[in-house]
Amino acid sequence: MKNKLTLTAGVTLSALLAAATLGTVQAAPQISAQSIIVNPVPTTVNVRVWTDRDASGTQTPNYYPGENIRLYASVSQDSYVYLFNIDPQGQVDLILPNGYAGGANFLKANTVKVFPSNGDAYTFTIAAPYGLNRVLAVASKTALNIDQIAKVRAGQNSFAPVSPAAQGPERLAQALSIVVNPVPQNTWDSATAFYNVAQGNVAPVRPAPIQPVQPAPVRPVPVQPVQPGYSIGITKTTFSSNRSLGDVNNEYVNRLRNEGFVLVSSRQTGNHIRSEFKSNRGTASLEVKQRGNRFDVTITRR
Repeated sequence: MKNKLTLTAGVTLSALLAAATLGTVQAAPQISAQSIIVNPVPTTVNVRVWTDRDASGTQTPNYYPGENIRLYASVSQDSYVYLFNIDPQGQVDLILPNGYAGGANFLKANTVKVFPSNGDAYTFTIAAPYGLNRVLAVASKTALNIDQIAKVRAGQNSFAPVSPAAQGPERLAQALSIVVNPVPQNTWDSATAFYNVAQGNVAPVRPAPIQPVQPAPVRPVPVQPVQPGYSIGITKTTFSSNRSLGDVNNEYVNRLRNEGFVLVSSRQTGNHIRSEFKSNRGTASLEVKQRGNRFDVTITRR
């Protein structure tokens, strides 16, 4: 199952919300156009979020419709992490926690977690609308009560629908300010990651010569039940493109890797590349044939 992931530029809002605890007035969470919500006091949580094309988290990489994107997050203290997706039209989705990942949004200190990880039964697939997008990460040392924003139902394979009252950057920021208001302010943090959905049917061609691939050692792994989204059988695709044989082959190799397969061999004969894969769920083969600007792609999962 595929779900789009796009985010939006925020809306300028200068209002500040104040909170009092035991008679002491604390600095209120700030709502900003750039980061949606910001903790104005020092905190030890220090959450980071970035995309698979910008490990620094400071750039705005391009993605094209149909491409997959992965998100990474880390915290300096054991924390619960919440990821929101806001697209250029203001549509908000809670992408972590979610029913696909069993709602697991607890991260250990000084570790990096990727969403989706290998074996997960979902992908984040880029789609229109085009433009500047953002991912908002909110981390708290204690679990937040976000029921007024979205509800994750255990065992339900879906992303949690965000309440209409929290749709749009301004409303989401206001709702989050209320959610974090009761918790100690030095125990939560937020961060944003940006990327751009660029126009074009396919990503720019990045020539990549085919190199002989040495079979990777197969490590024994416990047998897991077949995850949703994995089906045994043959899938054939035919299309026309001005991309190179190597670029098209790499695209489908990455798709199988995202399903948890490991590339063990690859061989090119003329305009034909055949690759073999293994995983804890079975084996797969990939054949990519080129005739002019026409491509025939066959994936066999066993």
